[in-house]
Amino acid sequence: MTIFIGTDHRGFELKNKLLDYLQDKNIRVEDMGNYEYDAEDDNPDYAKKVAQAVLQNPSEFLGIVICGSGIGVSMAANRFKGIRCALGFDISQVKHGRENDHINVLAIPAEYTDFETATQMIDTFIQTPIIKKEKYLRRSRKLDE
Repeated sequence: MTIFIGTDHRGFELKNKLLDYLQDKNIRVEDMGNYEYDAEDDNPDYAKKVAQAVLQNPSEFLGIVICGSGIGVSMAANRFKGIRCALGFDISQVKHGRENDHINVLAIPAEYTDFETATQMIDTFIQTPIIKKEKYLRRSRKLDE
């Protein structure tokens, strides 16, 4: 499994901490930027990079996108057919999103999420398998139509 992660300036500090966290857990992670703090950058640029990377191999790749509210990156990522991005706010909601809604990109609101909560949500996102019941598969297909 490979995780692609990207952020604008509002999530820059959190992203760098999460990169270290994931690497310490021996999880392959690819930084999609921003690579330096830039108060004038735009979150859709990084959400797009993450979404396009995940779509290269959706069965093996997951994405994490971060901005201040998490809303901008989630809207941008969801513009891509095959991406199911959800704004995470706690582990039970992320678990539900992964199992039932088959999310493959997790949006984290850096201004509303501390590091510990972010790591718990990411662990849940990575470790939770999707439920392959027909009703969930059908719903995913409808999103891509």
